[in-house]
Amino acid sequence: MKYLLLGAGIQGTAIAFDLLEHAPDTGGVTIVDIRERAVERLEPRFNDPRLRCVQGDVSDEAFLRPLIEACDVVVSAVNYWHNHDLARAAIEGGKHFIDLGGNNDIVARELELDGHARERGVTVIPDCGLSPGLTCILGYHLVDQLDTCDALRLRAGGLPVQPRPPLDYQLEFSVPGLLNEYIEPALVVRDGRARTVPSLSELETVHFPAPYGELEAFQTSGGTSTLPRTLEGRVRHLDYKTIRYRGHCDHLRLLYGLGMFSSTEIETDAGSFKPRHVLETLLERTLPTEGDDVVLVLIEADGTAGGEPVQRSLRIIAGNDRRHALSAMARMTGYPASIIAQMLARGDIAAPGAHPQELVVPADRLLAELERRGVEVERWDGAASVEV
Repeated sequence: MKYLLLGAGIQGTAIAFDLLEHAPDTGGVTIVDIRERAVERLEPRFNDPRLRCVQGDVSDEAFLRPLIEACDVVVSAVNYWHNHDLARAAIEGGKHFIDLGGNNDIVARELELDGHARERGVTVIPDCGLSPGLTCILGYHLVDQLDTCDALRLRAGGLPVQPRPPLDYQLEFSVPGLLNEYIEPALVVRDGRARTVPSLSELETVHFPAPYGELEAFQTSGGTSTLPRTLEGRVRHLDYKTIRYRGHCDHLRLLYGLGMFSSTEIETDAGSFKPRHVLETLLERTLPTEGDDVVLVLIEADGTAGGEPVQRSLRIIAGNDRRHALSAMARMTGYPASIIAQMLARGDIAAPGAHPQELVVPADRLLAELERRGVEVERWDGAASVEV
C-alpha cells in the first residue's frame, strides 16, 4: 500500500510514524510540505527507505497530480482550507481521500463531492483526527448500542502534564485553528433538533482520576462536525466540550471581551492592526510547545437498553511517547487518521462516495487498533443521568 501524506507538521509526523511503524503492508509513504526545513528533518528522523519527502505546494494541482497517481490513499494533514480542493483532486485521480477536518463549511463542501466520488469508485472521509474524528465515531458507536438515547456527551482535550501560566495550555496545532474553535458557534442537539450555541459557554466541571482530578469543560466549535445532523431526531441532547485546566475558560472570555479575537482592523497612534493577528502572534511566542502532555477523552451516552435505563461510557487517558518523540495530541490525532487510511487502502472500508466518518468507520476495529498501539480504553455501564 502506498500513501501520499500532505503536511509534515506535528500531526503529519505522527501519521507517517504510524504508517511506517504499525502497518506492515505499507509499501511507501510520500510526504509533501511547502517548508524546506520540515521536509529535510523527516528522512533522517525515520531512516526508512519506504519514506520519500518532497518539498512542494499542495495547492499546485500540476505538481500534485503525478504524486496522487502513484498512491492508493491521499491523507491531508494541512490547514483545513485546502481540503475541498485536495479531495476533488484525489477523486479526479481515482484515489481515496481523508483529512483531519477543522471547519464545518469546508467539510460540507467535501460531502457535496459524493456523486463524483461514487462515479470514480473512491471514498472521501473528512474529520479523521481526534475531535472531530475519534470522539464522534465512538459517540455514534455508543448511541448505536442503545434502544433509545436521551443524551450523548463528548468531552475531550489535550493538556500539558505540568501546566504553566498564563493559560496552563501547550500548543499542539495551529493557533488560527485553535482560535476558531473558541469563537465560532458550536453545533449541538437540543430537544432532538440541531442548533448552535456560543463557544466558551455552558462551563461545567469534569472529573478524571489522579493526578488530573477536577477539570473544566466548555463549548467549542468543530468538535461535533457532522454528528448532530447524523443523530438529529435520534438523540434528545448532544454536545461536545473541550477539557482544560480550571480557569482557562475565564481567561479566554476576558480576551474575547477585550476584543482580542476580532479580525476587524483598528486604528491606533502606532498604526493600524487586527487584534486577532496580534493575539495569534503573542500566543505563538508565549505558549510552550514542548513538554509531556496528555489527551483526556470521556464519552457518555444515556438511554435505554433492553427496556432498562443505562449510561454507557468510554474513557481514554493517553500520554505522549517519549521514545519516538510524539506528543499525546499527535498520537491521538495522527493514529486514527493513519488507521482509517489503512482501512481504505486494504478495502476494509468499502463505501464509494463522500461520507461522515461516524457512518463508515467501524468503531470496534478502530478501538482494537488503538489498543494495539498502547492506547488504553476503559468501558463501563452505569446508571443513566437525567440531567444534561
